[in-house]
Amino acid sequence: MSMAEVLRKIKQTEREAARQLSAAKDDANKIVSDARKKSTEIVNKSADDSVSNTQATLDEARSKASKAAEKVISEGSTAVDLIKSTAEKNQSKAVDHLLKTMSSL
Repeated sequence: MSMAEVLRKIKQTEREAARQLSAAKDDANKIVSDARKKSTEIVNKSADDSVSNTQATLDEARSKASKAAEKVISEGSTAVDLIKSTAEKNQSKAVDHLLKTMSSL
């Protein structure tokens, strides 16, 4: 093998090594780019899931609070009705008592 053939073979090997290095760098950049894209998707999905879970928790809390408020309103209405009924029953007795008290003065 002559010196020219050896040099040509070295140059050819260097070009092949440079091409392989360039391809490896391209592959590495693609892997990093894909990883960034995937991580962004994961973060976005996690944020969406978090919002959904928070909304579900809030909806459940509102529902429970609404049921509790309805119960309090119902109990309050029952108490008011009872007081009103008792007051109506005792109204004539109160008037009689008031008239007796006023007439004894």
